Amino acid sequence: MNPATYFRSMRKGLDLPQAIAEADRCLLCHDAPCSKGCPADTRPAEFIRKLRFRNITGAIRTIKENNILGGACGELCPTHRLCEKACSARFVSLARPEGADRPIPIGKIQRFLVEHSWQIGFKPLRKSAARSEAIAVVGSGPAGLSCAAELAQSGYPVTVFESRPEPGGVLRYGVVSYRFSLEFLRNELKDIEDLGVEFKCSHAIEGPSGVERLLKNGFRAVFLAPGLWAAETLVPQAPPINGVHSSVDYLSALRDGRFREMTDRIAGKTVAVIGGGSVAMDCVESAAKLGAGDVYLIYRRSYAQMPAEPDERAEAQEAGAHFLLLNQPVDYVTGRGRRLKGLKLVRTRLGAPDASGRRSPKPVKGSEWVLACDVAIEAIGNRPASESPGWYPGVKLDGNNLIQVNSRTGRTSVRGIFAGGDIVRGPALVVQAVADGKTAARAIRRYLQG
Repeated sequence: MNPATYFRSMRKGLDLPQAIAEADRCLLCHDAPCSKGCPADTRPAEFIRKLRFRNITGAIRTIKENNILGGACGELCPTHRLCEKACSARFVSLARPEGADRPIPIGKIQRFLVEHSWQIGFKPLRKSAARSEAIAVVGSGPAGLSCAAELAQSGYPVTVFESRPEPGGVLRYGVVSYRFSLEFLRNELKDIEDLGVEFKCSHAIEGPSGVERLLKNGFRAVFLAPGLWAAETLVPQAPPINGVHSSVDYLSALRDGRFREMTDRIAGKTVAVIGGGSVAMDCVESAAKLGAGDVYLIYRRSYAQMPAEPDERAEAQEAGAHFLLLNQPVDYVTGRGRRLKGLKLVRTRLGAPDASGRRSPKPVKGSEWVLACDVAIEAIGNRPASESPGWYPGVKLDGNNLIQVNSRTGRTSVRGIFAGGDIVRGPALVVQAVADGKTAARAIRRYLQG
């Protein structure tokens, strides 16, 4: 079977009767805790209340006015530990810690309402009177898109500069299609384009003082949200190894439709994916769908300490992935032509909690062994490009080259330059990036009007 069939579209969402039936379970809390659980202030209590009383367009308007990427967040956010965790329908108590009922599926309702708006052609967003102050946004991931949409609604001319061929950032290049389809992304982007936002793709803002030059060339403010695209690697200084891929390159290939190329590399092979987060789960599940003979997920801590969401772990296992836990990768074994032959591992045991709050993995002396494999995919994190500090030399950075900002405004150390998303937080959630974009947009408005 053509592997593309497995990647063509995302799983089906709720339909109208299902969404209404779920909304009818809402307890209509006066001081709704679910809304406090949304980092982007999408106001789930408000849009669910409107849906319950059959004000469908009003519910859509609430979402899109508060979160331009409401559809993406509804599908990709870990709602079970954000808004849904706070839902009063669970009736969690000391006597009934499991809850009396299940929470309202806020994420699924949110996704449905956004999709429904496209089906009925409802466009709730309107622009304010045009203003003259041009604003540049660097990066078209969730933070950049959120900031651009907020400012465009306020009437500002916004230009988004994207180094890659198409907009969307991690939504476009870092998520497999069966989790978030390109068609869905294009619809979200169309809502932003309809506000007048201009996208300049394949247009990197780099080189010496590249960002500061935007201010000199007529832009009154700049929002920096380039994301993190340089992949961490197991052996940083080693020459390239034939068969070792970064998660960035691997997932980008799948998003670009290079299924035949990736199938030729994966099908029938033994694949080792290094990491324990959501990206690693995408890599192991997709490798299994591409026909890998065996897929191993290598993680140095325990199953309970994996950062990936529980449903992601379950789906990876259902796809056929083998989880090798409490094993720390340390190096690769190569053969002729630096072709990958295996992954050197050392077994670990858990010690005291480290800075992450999780128990730290400690190598077990004398436990080294080699896992034979043909392909390795490194999903161990991303970092800023090594040359990025030169693109904005006046901006204050931390020791990891992440941009330092005022958390209440997104302001950097350079007047007129703001920042948000992963370049500030490190790897984080889509909804947190959306929140950063909204925060910076409000601060930019105050800055330009003050």
